[in-house]
Amino acid sequence: MNKASNCGLPVVDLHEAEIDKKLLELFPTAALYEHLALPLKRDGEHILIAVGDPYDLDLISELSLATGQMLKPVLAESQEISKHLKKHLGVGSSVLDALDGDQEEVDLDDAITFGEDSALDNISEQRSVAKLVTELLEDAIHQDASDVHLENEEGVFQVRYRVDGMLRAVSFPPSMTQFRSALVSRIKILAKLNIAEKRLPQDGRFKATILDRPTDIRVSIIPMLHGENVVLRLLDRSRSVVSIEGLDIPSAQYQQFMDLIKQPNGMILITGPTGSGKTTTLYSALSAIHQPTIKIVTIEDPVEYSLPGIHQIQVQEKIGRTFANGLRSILRHDPDVVLVGEIRDQETAQSAMQASLTGHLVLSTLHTNDACGAIPRLIDMGIEPYLVASTLRGVMAQRLVRKICDHCKEAASDEHPALPEDFPGTIGQVWHAQGCRKCQGTGYRGRLAIFELVTCDTEIRRLTGQGSDANKIRQYALSAGMQTLRQSGWQAVAEGKTTINEILRLTGTADETHCDPT
Repeated sequence: MNKASNCGLPVVDLHEAEIDKKLLELFPTAALYEHLALPLKRDGEHILIAVGDPYDLDLISELSLATGQMLKPVLAESQEISKHLKKHLGVGSSVLDALDGDQEEVDLDDAITFGEDSALDNISEQRSVAKLVTELLEDAIHQDASDVHLENEEGVFQVRYRVDGMLRAVSFPPSMTQFRSALVSRIKILAKLNIAEKRLPQDGRFKATILDRPTDIRVSIIPMLHGENVVLRLLDRSRSVVSIEGLDIPSAQYQQFMDLIKQPNGMILITGPTGSGKTTTLYSALSAIHQPTIKIVTIEDPVEYSLPGIHQIQVQEKIGRTFANGLRSILRHDPDVVLVGEIRDQETAQSAMQASLTGHLVLSTLHTNDACGAIPRLIDMGIEPYLVASTLRGVMAQRLVRKICDHCKEAASDEHPALPEDFPGTIGQVWHAQGCRKCQGTGYRGRLAIFELVTCDTEIRRLTGQGSDANKIRQYALSAGMQTLRQSGWQAVAEGKTTINEILRLTGTADETHCDPT
């Protein structure tokens, strides 16, 4: 920090500094944000205060006058001061004073909405509620959140981020509760929803540039007992599609999967719960097989990322553009490969099956707990067993597990908690993490996928045609060498990528020979 040598102030590392949160109550919040100053602790008769700009001549005198305290400045990184202010005062605290002053004047009908290429910084200057939305979204993006939850409870307004698949409470000023209706209304305006409708669920979307990242924001609003709850799904359009090698599929499964997606026809399914990375895997598969000699068309809800050279259709059920209708139209466009975002009903399943029978390779997703469960699920939807047997080429189930944080990762002791019976004795060293500032104290940072792949060989097709249940199909697949989700997880543990507890959390304690078709 070059400023330190010029101004003579001692430098403090806020990551290691002792911070007395009670001192924050002595200072006006707006002034702390304006001058980027953070009170740390008492030092005799003085209060030690971290500043980002040692040449801000008004800072010390203004804050001393406002608090009646004698201050002793030290130098810290401005970005770290801002981060700690939000951490201790709460997201939105920087605009709280402005909201208090504007409470009677906020005219949400006149608020400016985000355009196709609007930047949040340009919009946020218009009014305080917009600034609050801006700060909330910027903080969520900064923490790599996939979703933002705004939740009303009796007398309480709670904000939570979903980071690496887990919800995390966010510090939010308690006094912000009185502005929750204005915040929800602002989001409705951005998503072009009806701000007067508070009785029915509403869905919408808008686009904005957040921290220089073009972002799609999907909005879901549902009236609850104590007010409207909002969930914002954040899709970073600047992220490139992960290569199929980047999925880190284990070598044996990788070759099997590559053989499947290079088939000229038939159906391939990716299964797993919402948020398990199915779309990422499908996009990677399409990118792997895309070449100028074939035509690939997709129908999705929503189109999450634009794929160069691939023709993508957005479902719009309000005008009758459903998966099933869209798929029938796609087949008249002479495609070689078709991606159907999700098989939700019999009509879509039937159309997808027929497409795969007529010389097309069809890729889609299904919600089942494991790979084998996809077969009885299709039959339960009303698809004839013989049709499933003749079209389905393979099913890959997957889950996303949290990666152990590389910054605080350390070898675990030999004393482990009770291990499951199927834990491989060949695994030597396992790892754990205590948590650090890089991982927000969780011990995990980022995610990786674990997989379970079943290919439909002659015996699988015979069992399918007979309408066999999932348990019978799974027992055969295991005898044929199928690697289960749990086994894939243990491999990740052996490679030091994740922890035993994380695999148990994602795969449960079910017997590996059991298969629940639901």
